[in-house]
Amino acid sequence: MKKERVPVLLTTTTATKEDARKIASALVEERLAACVQIVDPITSLYRWKESIEEEQELLLLIKTAQDLVAPIAQLLDRIHPYEVPELTATPIIDGSDAYLSWIGENLR
Repeated sequence: MKKERVPVLLTTTTATKEDARKIASALVEERLAACVQIVDPITSLYRWKESIEEEQELLLLIKTAQDLVAPIAQLLDRIHPYEVPELTATPIIDGSDAYLSWIGENLR
């Protein structure tokens, strides 16, 4: 990956495999992500509208760059079914040079 681009790992969750695949496909097709891994199932406990919820969800691990977080957030606002979709970014501080380069080569 180019030195000026900061690689990040984004996470989001969905309720269904169909939604997870739709989001993952859109991200990769639009070159907003080099790779999206779908982890199924996970159990999420969270507070929502003054009650504690527990749900089975799918976790999406999105390999991308920091400068693409805003366009990814816009895409999620358009196609994610949740009222407030999760979107968190974790910087990738180190890794295989070849893999980090591959991420950069597969992004717009």
